[in-house]
Amino acid sequence: MLMAHPAVLTNLIERYETLRILHAQDTGPEVRRRMDDVTYTLCVATGTRDIDAALAAARRQLTGARRQDDSLLTA
Repeated sequence: MLMAHPAVLTNLIERYETLRILHAQDTGPEVRRRMDDVTYTLCVATGTRDIDAALAAARRQLTGARRQDDSLLTA
């Protein structure tokens, strides 16, 4: 299975959380459309069908990516 880059997943999670807060304050069609778009993209990026599963999968992938990423280690 293809996996989204950690930076992409981080950005999608941040956008979703920001839009969720915004949607609580403004339920207009533009905010709803943007929220639907980021939800769809998160689901596609994680191979899931609902936002709760997508967020869990993205966070799990990010946790695994951090453990395997040794790019910040110095010799």
